[in-house]
Amino acid sequence: MSLIQEIWLLFRRKMMETLRQPTWIVVGLSTPLLYLALFAPLLKSFAGGPGFRSGDVLDVFVPGVITLMAFGAGMGSGWIVIWELQTGVIERLRVTPASRFALLMGTVLRDVVMLFVPALLVIGVAVPFGFHPHWVGIAVLLVLLSLLTASVSAWSSALGITLKDIGSLAALMTGLQLPITLLSGVLLPLSLAPVWMRALAHLNPMYYAVEASRDLSAGTIASSTVGQAFVVMSVLTLVVLWWATRTYQRAVA
Repeated sequence: MSLIQEIWLLFRRKMMETLRQPTWIVVGLSTPLLYLALFAPLLKSFAGGPGFRSGDVLDVFVPGVITLMAFGAGMGSGWIVIWELQTGVIERLRVTPASRFALLMGTVLRDVVMLFVPALLVIGVAVPFGFHPHWVGIAVLLVLLSLLTASVSAWSSALGITLKDIGSLAALMTGLQLPITLLSGVLLPLSLAPVWMRALAHLNPMYYAVEASRDLSAGTIASSTVGQAFVVMSVLTLVVLWWATRTYQRAVA
């Protein structure tokens, strides 16, 4: 069996698992809508201020929320891996001839697909309220955010295999999630932040994705910001996939 076939079979298995749990799907769809309903109205007074074009508050806020969704889409894979370790699924996978890279990519691709539906839903809901997406830019943005989701998903899965404990994983993920998201400017542009925070943000890979998301949604596709984001996210994804595959190889030897 080819690597592509193995990835497809494992991806299909993961998708079926997800579709059998509609509660998680509903929560995944409702959370970004709550950001639009409960947080976006607070930004109206920022219109015309630093980082906000006059009358276009949602054009800044919505791309950030979509990037936050891409980050969150891959966060839960580590919990699933720990459950598979505890229930013997990983033990049974040890005897399969499937590539360990395929075992990892089945989960990664599931998380990427699960990003697209809520992202398009949020865009569709936001348009009548003043969001002005550039559709070619949105298509490029989804490619960029797929890299973000893939890297987070692989990272979470590898951490789950390494830590083997839900409590430890939850503590680590929660502790890292807040500074990563706040230092990326997902909800408010970092042009509002002090100089030290803007400088620190450049060490955060997600910052580049957020900045590029606002350019792409506005139709600025060939900007240096977008180029930097693709370079950073591509390198990050390759490094994390390599590390996670090595982790899978040791765990499912």
